[in-house]
Amino acid sequence: MTISESITAEASTLAPVSHPLDPLTAHEIAEASAILKSERQLGDRVRFETVVLQEPDKKHVIDYRSGAPIPRSAFLVILDNETASTFEAVVSLDERRVVSWKHVPGVQPRVMFDEFLECEAVVRADPQFLAAIAKRGIIDSSLVMVDPWSAGNYGYADEEGRRLVLARCFLRSSPTDNGYARPIEGVTAVVDLNSMEVVRVDDYGLVPLPPEDGNYGAEFVGKFRGDVKPLDITQPDGPSFEVNGWGVSWQKWRLRVGFTPREGLVIHNVGYEDQGRIRPVLYRAALSDMVVPYGDPSKDHYRKNAFDAGEYGIGSLTNTLTLGCDCLGEIHYFDAVLNNGLGEPFTIPSAVCMHEEDYGILWKHTDWRTNQTEVRRSRRLVVSSIATVGNYEYGFFWYFYQDGTIQMEIKLTGIINTAAVPEGEKPKYGTLVAPQLNAHIHQHFFNFRLDMDVDGGSNSAFEVNTVAEPLGQDNPHGNAFYAQATPLRTEHEAQRVVDPMSGRYWIISNPSVTNALGNPGWPTS
Repeated sequence: MTISESITAEASTLAPVSHPLDPLTAHEIAEASAILKSERQLGDRVRFETVVLQEPDKKHVIDYRSGAPIPRSAFLVILDNETASTFEAVVSLDERRVVSWKHVPGVQPRVMFDEFLECEAVVRADPQFLAAIAKRGIIDSSLVMVDPWSAGNYGYADEEGRRLVLARCFLRSSPTDNGYARPIEGVTAVVDLNSMEVVRVDDYGLVPLPPEDGNYGAEFVGKFRGDVKPLDITQPDGPSFEVNGWGVSWQKWRLRVGFTPREGLVIHNVGYEDQGRIRPVLYRAALSDMVVPYGDPSKDHYRKNAFDAGEYGIGSLTNTLTLGCDCLGEIHYFDAVLNNGLGEPFTIPSAVCMHEEDYGILWKHTDWRTNQTEVRRSRRLVVSSIATVGNYEYGFFWYFYQDGTIQMEIKLTGIINTAAVPEGEKPKYGTLVAPQLNAHIHQHFFNFRLDMDVDGGSNSAFEVNTVAEPLGQDNPHGNAFYAQATPLRTEHEAQRVVDPMSGRYWIISNPSVTNALGNPGWPTS
């Protein structure tokens, strides 16, 4: 199911709320929106950017016991297109009233998916844009593919305070053609999403369309590779994990799954069982934001600098996952219930996939004297989701291992962002990937917020570097080196320039809790 199809899908209610961190149900999203509309008398030109759980105070969540009352509130972000104003609100679902409403000046909420669709229609119908593409021999605008990019703030007086996107355009040769193979170079429509109108069309000069297509679907390429035999993953007795609503138990791990339209997959309340006691490790972990800076200074390409979570919403652009393609094996899926611009709930079925994977050898030792060998195989729990942001797919994979390791891996796939260049030109700020088709040099930086909870809230952070002992009395042969731990007491102290030569890593420790040897996780002196 595509994103547009999921928006029109009938909203469904997930399992009954059983924990303070359970995401809002479809009923709760609709109810929160209705309460806010009624109490604040919101007009027709208001968009609901976010309707999510207002997560309770951390202490309340930690102290919660099964069966206790569960207060429910919703956090909402509202965009008023009429006044170009952004508001934040909190609605108590228990009291059925708005408990907080505030105007947040000088900000723009993320671009919503319904705005994507409206923007494309506006650009395709704009006379300035039609004239610009006609100069390039393009007559049928229905085959033009429009990707709205956030415009950023570059100090231009006519752009200040407006909700602008730059419409990057591509041409399909047929309705299912891969448009990214033929960027319409040199033409960018600047669109105000509040008024939903084309403000201007920037034309930087004619560049021919790249001549080759880049289709990858079966209808174009025919038969796919046939030299691999079936690979089946079977678990006759079922998977080893247990699921209760959004709560998961696997081996010694305990955790909760969550989901928001901005962050996508969220991991809550991670703990590890130690001799019958669940020791807390991590209270909350999720993508905070990510930035994708592009390195071409020409035309308006210098404005390509996307914050894909904060500006578009990783969760709202999450895929429905398919067994045998996205996930393989004995799978448990979590549906995600989100909101559209009208404040109505919609469901992304199978937005999160969870399964087990064999991960080779965990530990092995052979005693060559006795010829005895002991081997422990490794298995990991995988919790994953995949989002499509324009041309790119981002796969987010949380791995939990039997040795107590937690790993986050991001897999980038999809299609590179492209631009056209004249025939014979060799681009400096990119790579030719097809005739006259340039892939700009760029980077992807991901930032995760980890609310650590190692054995409770009294945590300390240490940076550990490998340090060479100076040559001297304590190191006469020059071979000594050791791990040096430095406490990071403030965010300012924690700022660093990457130094791969130091073997740097970090430790989160609770100095008030000691291990079996009587030592904390790391010395505090």
